[in-house]
Amino acid sequence: MRKILFAALALILVFSHAAAVQNPNSAPTDIANDNTTRTKKRGPIFRANKEQIKQTQTILKQRGFYGGEATGKLDADTRAGLKKFQEAEGIKATGTLNRATLEKLGVALTDKQRAMPQAT
Repeated sequence: MRKILFAALALILVFSHAAAVQNPNSAPTDIANDNTTRTKKRGPIFRANKEQIKQTQTILKQRGFYGGEATGKLDADTRAGLKKFQEAEGIKATGTLNRATLEKLGVALTDKQRAMPQAT
């Protein structure tokens, strides 16, 4: 009888521990109340639209930085061309289509993009 009772208590302990580990609301108090580990909220993210990507691909192709077609997709070849262009123009070479790159290429920004704060 004692063995059965001990086994039942052990099972209850194991299952309650497993349930506590899976529950996202049961964080230890030292982590749950620690505000210093939380990440800072990001501001709005600058994103180029499909038409801007097409225009960029066309311009990069004309200038010899890109050899593909103007698909409007920011693929690996487009990113490589952007990096080459950015390096040649003295812009931080990220391979992303950011505000500085669009402005350097002469591609018009949308009203929403113009309203966004510039990255420093």
